[in-house]
Amino acid sequence: MARKARPLPSLEWLTPRLKLSRSLTLASFLALTGLLTAWNLGFADLHGARPWVVIGIQLLPLALLAPGLLLGSARAHAWTCFVVNFYFIQGVTAAIDPARQLFGWLETLLSLILFCTALLYTRWRFQFDRKLAGE
Repeated sequence: MARKARPLPSLEWLTPRLKLSRSLTLASFLALTGLLTAWNLGFADLHGARPWVVIGIQLLPLALLAPGLLLGSARAHAWTCFVVNFYFIQGVTAAIDPARQLFGWLETLLSLILFCTALLYTRWRFQFDRKLAGE
């Protein structure tokens, strides 16, 4: 039996949610970037590796997503949901080590916030675009 199609929310309902989810996405994105940079420059034991190489490798996936996020692309936000899982896994792994526990929990929390807000922005943006198209 086919499911009955639900009506799309109104533009007045979607607009503030889009703004809030986008601003929270950008804030958590910048906070995660700042946390990774600060940790590797100031606190991480890199065993002789160059900090800029480690930072570059860790931030490369985020740097690839940054232009789309800054422009408000729903597809870039959707891809962020996939990519941020790596940082969540890294944060959970770091939280197990007592020397990196605070960093691990912060990275886990920031990646979880980034995932949820990017997911909500993607959903609401596609609904907003469909509503604008007259659906």
